[in-house]
Amino acid sequence: MAYIISDDCISCGACASECPVEAISEGDGKYVIDADTCVECGACAGVCPVAAPSAE
Repeated sequence: MAYIISDDCISCGACASECPVEAISEGDGKYVIDADTCVECGACAGVCPVAAPSAE
């Protein structure tokens, strides 16, 4: 299952720069992950300072 980003996101952008398939983009008030593009690698979760990305 694709990763999602919770409302805990602080919009720092660390996850977007780490994503190998560019599935993460800035949304309305937080970053969002395109589920169709996400390859479930977990790279975003590994760099997030507030643990906002998680597997659905």
